[in-house]
Amino acid sequence: MTEADIPRLIWYGLLLVVIGGAMIFELSGRSGQALRQLMLWAVIFVGLALAADWWMRPLAQQISADGSRIEIPVSRDGHFHLTAQLNDTPVKFIIDTGASSIALSRGDAVRIGLDPARLRFDGIAVTANGRIPTASVRIDRFAIGHAVDRNVAAVVIDSELRDSLLGMSYLRRFARVSFEGDLLILER
Repeated sequence: MTEADIPRLIWYGLLLVVIGGAMIFELSGRSGQALRQLMLWAVIFVGLALAADWWMRPLAQQISADGSRIEIPVSRDGHFHLTAQLNDTPVKFIIDTGASSIALSRGDAVRIGLDPARLRFDGIAVTANGRIPTASVRIDRFAIGHAVDRNVAAVVIDSELRDSLLGMSYLRRFARVSFEGDLLILER
């Protein structure tokens, strides 16, 4: 169990107390029928809690011990999501083979130590939403598992982009990029 699981357990516990208390209050005095209905509600509650937990839990990337092979499952939204360490800060990416470079959101740029107010947005990215100003940057350390790259070129997007994109400039660093069913495989 991780620290992220504690709030979820507290929420489930409170929900169980509220529903259980309401059931006991409603069915007091009819013990046989109350027990059957309580068990039915407990099964329904546990089933819904497990289904919600499964649906909300992100699918995790798998990295081989030496970092030479990364398997990324397709997520429930149909995209491939990857978490990398940029300057020792975790950044979540959507893998976008239609993007020519690494495109960082303003929020992720700030998180890895870049100040968008000090950047020169003198480039242009052509997107489905039109032309968007970009600023060229260099990422000191870009790591996925044990695969570490230094001085990696990227752009910061001057828009409301929430998700950073991992484009072809980085994917070309891999010897093999392939799809195997619902997995994206990256190999060095």
